[in-house]
Amino acid sequence: MRTYRELLRTPQFRPLFATTATQVAGQTTSGLALGSLVYAATDSPLLAALSMFGSSLAQVIGASVLMSAADRLPPRAALSGMALAFGLATAVLAVPGLPLPAVFAIVLAQGVIAAVGGGVRYGLLNEVLPKDGYLLGRSVLNMCAGLTQVGGYALGGLLLVTLSARGTLLVAAALYLTGAAVARFGLARRPPRATGRPSVAETWRINTVLWSSGPRRRTYLALWVPNGLVVGCESLFVPYSPDRAGLLFAFAALGMLIGDTAVGRFLAPRTRARAATPLLLLLAAPYLLFATRPAVPLALALALLASVGFAASLLLQERLMALTPDGMTGQALGLHSSGMLTLQGVAASLAGTVAQWTTPATAMSVMAGASVAVTLALAGAERRAAGSADAPAGGRTPGTAGSTSG
Repeated sequence: MRTYRELLRTPQFRPLFATTATQVAGQTTSGLALGSLVYAATDSPLLAALSMFGSSLAQVIGASVLMSAADRLPPRAALSGMALAFGLATAVLAVPGLPLPAVFAIVLAQGVIAAVGGGVRYGLLNEVLPKDGYLLGRSVLNMCAGLTQVGGYALGGLLLVTLSARGTLLVAAALYLTGAAVARFGLARRPPRATGRPSVAETWRINTVLWSSGPRRRTYLALWVPNGLVVGCESLFVPYSPDRAGLLFAFAALGMLIGDTAVGRFLAPRTRARAATPLLLLLAAPYLLFATRPAVPLALALALLASVGFAASLLLQERLMALTPDGMTGQALGLHSSGMLTLQGVAASLAGTVAQWTTPATAMSVMAGASVAVTLALAGAERRAAGSADAPAGGRTPGTAGSTSG
């Protein structure tokens, strides 16, 4: 599968696409409204940020205790039920006078549910598309998420002015409920990918199996760590250039869109296996130049160029699917998504700490240097593992004992 036309003609992709779009629109609109509401009530930037992004950090809980549900629930019922739960929870957040502990309890619960929802959604994507279509399909969902986030923040800003924060939360709740209806009436009924009841013990058992494989483990680390460290760089856009932070985010989003389009649509299959490491290096290397505190035009170009490298995630997800049995794909993809978001939150906190003691420009270059180092270390480990796998029995390596290979 190589064209968008083929992709959109695939049965069940369009309702899954629509479900994803409404989910992202609801998340961005509600996050902006809730952050504004909490900041107005507390005058605390930290609490406002946690109200917007704390659910991402909570995803590690879902990945640790509930992720086995991603393969053991019927996908249509799970996606529609989770969207319904998000809609009702968002409506509760709009209730006047809701205590702050209750607000954060709801945010935490949403993060746990979202972790499982990601596994269900991307496991279903892997199921409805042919094996050679996953990369193109995931790139389209990534592009959809990016564009919907831009639109969602714009819509949220407009609604905050016209309706108030609580009114905006009710609009976000309606978006979630729309997504629940699309999932319920648009998706076909499918059985779970795996049998048995979801449980904490089963979640840990499958996570242990997924982590026990060296190739899968290195793939997870490549998906989580270099990406997360560069998101730490992006988290410093505001202190780096308060007046131009919006432009930096916009150019970074444009670079991500370019990368996803190029890799998902135009990269030949034979080059995919070799492209992940160069893209991860591209993701971090431009931020090393922020140590020189470049002027805004150059900073915009560097942010755009770097974000093209986020497309490495598509290639690594394709590799992960090739390494994972069919009955575990939902949990495998959910673990990737939850781990990635958790590492991004941790890296943003680390970057902020480094910037507090140095400068934002210095902290960005430090995070970028760490990302480059991790990428090179993982690439070296992969080469050593490949060399060990190719070595003949008895411990000899190619090129000895009469071998003519050079």
